[in-house]
Parts: sequence; C-alpha cells; structure tokens
Amino acid sequence: MNYKVNLKEEYKERIVPALMKEFGYKSVMQVPKLEKIVINQGLGIAVADKKIIDTAINELTAITGQKAVPTYSRKDISNFKLRKKMPIGVRVTLRRDRMYEFLERLIRIALPRIRDFKGIESKLDGKGNYTLGVEEQIIFPEVHIDTISRLLGMNITFVTTASTDEEGYALLKEFGLPFKNEKKQ
Repeated sequence: MNYKVNLKEEYKERIVPALMKEFGYKSVMQVPKLEKIVINQGLGIAVADKKIIDTAINELTAITGQKAVPTYSRKDISNFKLRKKMPIGVRVTLRRDRMYEFLERLIRIALPRIRDFKGIESKLDGKGNYTLGVEEQIIFPEVHIDTISRLLGMNITFVTTASTDEEGYALLKEFGLPFKNEKKQ
C-alpha cells in the first residue's frame, strides 16, 4: 500500500504537540488519540425486505473500503414482526490506516456535500467519544445515485482515548471536524 495517510502524519507532527501544549501533558502517551471509527446503519425496514441488508452491506463496504457485517436482533418483538437473530442492521469498525483514510474523506469530501451544511453538533457522550448522524448515504462519492433504491442514514461514532469531553472535542477539532459553534462548558 503506497498511499500515505495524511491525517496520521498530521496527528503525529502537529496535533500531538498542540494538545500537549493546550492541556499541559507531560508525556506524548497522555495525549488522547482516535482509537476507532464505527459506522452503523440500523435497518428496521429490513424485516419486510431482506434485499435491503445486502444492498446496505455493499454500499457500506464501498464507502469504507472494508467488508461490512450484518447485525442481528437479540429477541422476539411481535409488534414489529421481529424474530430473534433476524438481520436488522449493518456495521463496520475501522482502525489504523483505514480509519484515518475514512476520516479524511469524510471531512474533506463527504461533509461539504451535505445540502445547507452549517457544521455538526458539538455534543459528546461524557467520555470523550462523538457520534455523528448522517441522514443520506449519497453524500459519499463511492455511492452511485442511480443504483440506490432508498435513502439510508447512518451513525458514525468516533471512539477516542480521551477521558473528558473537553479533551475529545479538542482532538476532533484538531483533526478538522467542522463543529457548528465553540463548545460551551
């Protein structure tokens, strides 16, 4: 693989020193880092049509460059016509180079393609992780608009080693995630 991941190099050369200065870390090992990115699509509509899962797997695999896996229901819920172990979603967990490559494509290509885009919310989960909801998969150039049967949303979760929201926010901001407004503490 000859492709050099720019964000990985940028993290080592620019982001680590900036965060060390901002938070006063004594060691490079204290600086929070991006551990993984999990992309998840909940497809409750797949109960009626099994082909939706296959389509979602193919689309998510094209978007991420890594094979997507189906997620299965854990129990029976008769009101939703749901049986145990039925496929009801698709997910991918990205780590290392693929994670940085996906993050770079998300920030530089996909997010600017959203209509009337003003930035993303700046609410983290309390432990330094962030989940971004995307309403349409067509913001990714890998998805051909002609071939999609229905618009499917997805959740993109950024899992960091940060212990606080403030540290996680600073890390993701340094990576270039376009947050709407400055974080209110």
